[in-house]
Amino acid sequence: MTDRVVDISDGPAALSVADERLTIRRGDETHRIPLGEVGVVVVAHPAVTYTHAVLAGLARHGGALIACGPDRMPAAMLLPVAGHHAQAERFDRQAHASAPTRKRLWQQLVRAKIKAQARLLEAVHGSDAGLAALISRVRSGDPQNVEATAARRYWGALFGKAFRRRHDAEDHNRNLNYGYAVLRGVVARAVCAAGLHPSLGLHHHNRYDAYCLASDLTEPFRPVVDRAVFEWVGEHGTDAPFDKSAKAHLLHALIARYNIRGEWRTLFDVLSRTAASLAAVFEGRRKALLLPEI
Repeated sequence: MTDRVVDISDGPAALSVADERLTIRRGDETHRIPLGEVGVVVVAHPAVTYTHAVLAGLARHGGALIACGPDRMPAAMLLPVAGHHAQAERFDRQAHASAPTRKRLWQQLVRAKIKAQARLLEAVHGSDAGLAALISRVRSGDPQNVEATAARRYWGALFGKAFRRRHDAEDHNRNLNYGYAVLRGVVARAVCAAGLHPSLGLHHHNRYDAYCLASDLTEPFRPVVDRAVFEWVGEHGTDAPFDKSAKAHLLHALIARYNIRGEWRTLFDVLSRTAASLAAVFEGRRKALLLPEI
């Protein structure tokens, strides 16, 4: 399967389905993509229309649709209801996972996140700002919140001491917000395909977040977005407009290949394996998550 991210943000378009292909009409142009090859569709332009067959077809083939609001940032997500033949059983195992299991898994995710952040800093600045030394301090459940300590060092080291991670900022925080939202959509898609419920998180628990588990599993993969934004800022500056080119640069990072146990795999494939390994932990067939070296 070829997983594609389709971003429709720079003009009106009409989406429909014909012969199991997503059909995109824009003026005199028509593009057709097999539904089985579509991983995520991001709709950002307000004059985009789509038929019911588009929504049902994407869900049937395991794809996700992300709808953006007036600010062109992701606001809603459509995911398949049934993603696995043993979904009901896996929901039950997931819901009844013990607290020690959830804490152990969160410990692994935080350690993997900090390791990925350290590797990125080492790659782009030649120093990990002391993050590698923090990894061993992350205990089960991260009660000391080492993740936050690492984050404070990380952002200043990556983008400069003046940078503040803010969701409402008009600088390159917009790039980060968009990249993370699309990444979380890809993760949520993998979670559903593994027969797990995206709302039942390991650590994240927010009554207003329908994708807590997706938020948990996204953490070690965030540096993929961070690196893409770092590269974009380095070339275009922090005040560059968040336009089609900026989005394309981010999406390119999400369809690149990454190393997992010596094999180069797409991010879609890696996340599918990670989500499947989580299901195996809930079922007692594994002790730890399968995570790549980012």
